Amino acid sequence: APTKITIEATVMAPAPRVWACWTEPAHITRWNFASPDWQCPRASNELVVGGKYMARMEAKDGSFGFDFEATYNEIVPQARLVYTMPDGRVVQTTFEALGDATKVTTIFDAETQNAADMQRDGWQAILNNFKAHTEAAR
Repeated sequence: APTKITIEATVMAPAPRVWACWTEPAHITRWNFASPDWQCPRASNELVVGGKYMARMEAKDGSFGFDFEATYNEIVPQARLVYTMPDGRVVQTTFEALGDATKVTTIFDAETQNAADMQRDGWQAILNNFKAHTEAAR
């Protein structure tokens, strides 16, 4: 069985705004990268079970890029999203409303090419970027 990695962040924004920033392509393109030298120039999100999620990840210098793709297994609005990547790895994200804040927790199956710590750090950096974007969004 694959190693499970957990990341989390408490976002100082109510659950409806957190959900919108997480799921709407106009927001996704503004936070979905791990460092300032990366970007997410486009994204699409078909928010239904069996629907496809796609985010284009590119180095700003054009040296590297790839499409991050997944298919939704489960969707509970403002509470839970589960999707499967093309290689079979599963990602589950939960949104826990805490009044004016929302705790976002993602548990994902690690891949085997890179060290677990490196994967955790990369995914956490994206989540931290999401937190910063969502707290600033109005």
